[in-house]
Amino acid sequence: MTTAPLLLARYVPSTVWVRRYRRPDLTADLRAGATVAVMLIPQAMAYAALAGVPPIAGLYAAMVSLVVYAVFGTSRYISVGPVAIDSLLTAAVVGPLADGDVVTYVALASLLAVMVGTLQTTAGLVRLGALVNFLSVPVISGFTSAAALTIAASQLKDLLGLTVSGQVSTFTDAVRLIGPQLGDARLLTAALAAGGVATLVALKRWLPQVPGPLVVVAVLTALVWVAGWDDRVTVIGAVPSGLPTPGLPAVGWTDVQALLPSAAAIALISFMESISTGTAFARRSRTRVEPDQELVAVGLSNLTAGLFHGFPVAGGFSRGAVNFNAGARTPMSGVISSVLIVIALFTATPLLAHLPKVALAAVIVVAVATLIDIRGAVAIGRVRRSDLLALLVTAVATLSLGPAPGLGVGVVVSVGLFLRHSARPHIPELGQVLGERVYRNVHRHDVVVRPEVVIARVDAPLSFTSARPIAERLAGLVRNRPETRFLVIDCTAINTADFTGVDMLGTLSEELASTGVEVHLAAMRGPVSDILARDTAYRTLVAQGRVHRSVPEAVDAIDGPAGGSA
Repeated sequence: MTTAPLLLARYVPSTVWVRRYRRPDLTADLRAGATVAVMLIPQAMAYAALAGVPPIAGLYAAMVSLVVYAVFGTSRYISVGPVAIDSLLTAAVVGPLADGDVVTYVALASLLAVMVGTLQTTAGLVRLGALVNFLSVPVISGFTSAAALTIAASQLKDLLGLTVSGQVSTFTDAVRLIGPQLGDARLLTAALAAGGVATLVALKRWLPQVPGPLVVVAVLTALVWVAGWDDRVTVIGAVPSGLPTPGLPAVGWTDVQALLPSAAAIALISFMESISTGTAFARRSRTRVEPDQELVAVGLSNLTAGLFHGFPVAGGFSRGAVNFNAGARTPMSGVISSVLIVIALFTATPLLAHLPKVALAAVIVVAVATLIDIRGAVAIGRVRRSDLLALLVTAVATLSLGPAPGLGVGVVVSVGLFLRHSARPHIPELGQVLGERVYRNVHRHDVVVRPEVVIARVDAPLSFTSARPIAERLAGLVRNRPETRFLVIDCTAINTADFTGVDMLGTLSEELASTGVEVHLAAMRGPVSDILARDTAYRTLVAQGRVHRSVPEAVDAIDGPAGGSA
């Protein structure tokens, strides 16, 4: 392959699978695409309502993003479209800026999608897919569970037919604005909500092959239409037919500045959802997803969704599972789902005018209930309490401050935990296992320790965050044993080094030498040795024969004819 085809295959993966596409693939993709569309159409409208935009915007966003992802994505199974968390974030960010103006609200939501897409695409092109690693599992769990609670609470107004004055962006907003009005619930709306939720739960449990959201939306819409309850139950109203005209949102530069921090947060969350979905199904199917290209694909999907008057999208896990289980073979299944959405836009919009908002609210509540992960929190707490604390702090921040600030707190907590762990490296003292040339932790094994030799293993990188604690721990081990003449540092677990770490090693060697203690290094990894080789102090240790391939070799050198050079 020449350079041009390789680049085309890398950045436009569809050029690879299209050439190999066969009739059996089309049959499988038709079945999977139709199955996903049946789920996606009501789901997209529900999440549009959650985002605060007209339900039709959910179909616009899904329609174009599915096709774009099929062209640029690397997963067979990801189905891009509106998702719960991103929709909540959209409402929380756009609501205060729109100040009740519907036209402005839709324009800002579209602008947000364009900005999210631009950030993701740029990050993917410069290969920043690893940014998602800044969110730890406990932080993700706390954020997701709290966001799900916020979403469920925000839907109470539609489930009970309440009129709420004010934007419900946080869980505390829901308690403050909806709580006092619970006594004003409309009985008919509440009854429809109860029936819808019960049906969704029952179908999910006993008939999972039946598309519950479509059934509930269709039945409740027909019921409201036939019974003439349009004036007793809130419906979404007239829905435009056909396709939207693409274009940039009519907004100003101040809007871009106001949305930028939240766009960055949504870009991170959207990619996290998509890559976790793609990775999960890649493992099951023994295929691969490319994180940086996924970032580009999801970014272009968001960018296009914004240009077609949509709002931020991502690859949803539930849709991915449906696509996988339905037997999708290529991303063509997404194109087929998109075609079916287009057909619905031309044929089904008159019926959607009678769609009750309570049906969409029921779909949302049942969908987000699975995001509340109590078992995961318990498991995290069993493994490490500090991680449980991170989960709880993120959850409380999300519930009280809102999803975007809560996510920010989560990122800070993730970085803080990383720095905390880095600043407390594990450095066990080692001793020789009886009868073997093996050295193990003195607190975990029966070993022999020689009084004049301290052997310690550094289980941390030689970096600016860990350099001082490493030096203090090693110096402390020597200080606690006055007869020490040799310090052997087992470098097996050191995987990288920076200038601060390298400088610390040289300084420690000089300081201990002044007290009559000779430093030896053992089992240094090649890449780390390459970094250290640029330092004069390390080259001196090499010249003096104090850098060894293993701990036993270091001990043999100490026991040599000269007994070391100290």
